[in-house]
Amino acid sequence: MDFSDRTDAGRQLAACLGHLQGQDVVVLGLPRGGVPVAVEVAEVLGAPLDICLVRKLGVPHQPELAMGALGEGGVRVLNERVLRETGVGERDLAAVEEREHVELEQRTQRYRGSRPPVPLDGRTVVVVDDGLATGATALAACRVVRAKGAARIVLAVPVAPRGWTARLGGEADETVSVREPDFFYAIGQFYRDFSQTSDEEVLDCLARGRAAHGPVVRGTDVRIPATGATLSGRLAVPDGATGIALFAHGSGSSRHSPRNRAVAEALNRAGLGTLLFDLLTESEATDRAHVFDTPLLAGRLASATDWLAGSPEGGELPLGYFGASTGAAAALWAAADPASDVAAVVSRGGRPDLAGERLARVRAPTLLVVGGRDALVLDLNKRAQAMLRCENRLTVVPGATHLFEEPGALEEVAELATDWFGEWFRRQRQ
Repeated sequence: MDFSDRTDAGRQLAACLGHLQGQDVVVLGLPRGGVPVAVEVAEVLGAPLDICLVRKLGVPHQPELAMGALGEGGVRVLNERVLRETGVGERDLAAVEEREHVELEQRTQRYRGSRPPVPLDGRTVVVVDDGLATGATALAACRVVRAKGAARIVLAVPVAPRGWTARLGGEADETVSVREPDFFYAIGQFYRDFSQTSDEEVLDCLARGRAAHGPVVRGTDVRIPATGATLSGRLAVPDGATGIALFAHGSGSSRHSPRNRAVAEALNRAGLGTLLFDLLTESEATDRAHVFDTPLLAGRLASATDWLAGSPEGGELPLGYFGASTGAAAALWAAADPASDVAAVVSRGGRPDLAGERLARVRAPTLLVVGGRDALVLDLNKRAQAMLRCENRLTVVPGATHLFEEPGALEEVAELATDWFGEWFRRQRQ
């Protein structure tokens, strides 16, 4: 026996996935048996845990043998070899599909209820099961995940037959297994305890994953009206949020920026809402003049602030700005407006100097965070800080360069931002 149970299998599998730590990762378990494995992987990677709902189409009278699979979003995969060798006809296949469609709907309601799925768009998604035999279920899961916008798919299982990756037809970008034995007839042969996972166990694992990764976050794609444009964004508000930070992206970046998304998720885990949105439309972003047009970007940020303040999600919460690179100048420019009621501003590797004389009119408490090895930007921030008249602080992250790509650097930025927003949001609510 290679694994005592699924928990042991998950821990061994997690040890093979250490190269993913620190990346923008989501772990998806395949119910039921894959979820107890996945929760161990998610804990080691420090990643959110969710499920990928897929139903195996078992051969009549031999249900453990998959002749295909169904997945969320209408994904359907058939194993033509199994269908041919077992002689399953269209009528029998249709009957199995109808039954599994019903079960898929029921499990969606049972496991998710009203909670939205964890967003996958642009992220690395680790799809986890307790093992792989025919590959039909895993293939369907990869297609479901790809359809939801995953940038990279890692299919990870404790055990699979030798040569198993060929069965996936390139649907996964990376495959990981602990064991690939030559002699393989069933997944259960490699487990001491391979008893069926109950619905209660699945729900317990999902609750454990949520507890480890913070509160339930309600994520919504939004369209924000602004002068001369409609801006695309993603609003994420945890249950019981104490404030919302609007992200102003830097030059050449967008709401999909992996660095800002990583910071946003840290804020979400701490109970703070976030609005990541594009300050420019796709066509506008191709013109470099727009990228450095601080008044234009600040005006767009102000429009988004007004929109959020008038929304049901943001109407009663303190609002703050998180600016990166040139986006920091836009955040401070907007915060300098006499009508601005923004509670706090955080700049990550920013160019506050581009806000010019308006710096002296900023009233919101401002935190400037700069990498210790980003000499030019550090000097510009020191000069900008001298012009600020509001509560302010300049914090240097030792050893970090402009993009904070060094191990632990971005995590330190996120912690600093969480503490700053948390403190000033609390004071505004008092």
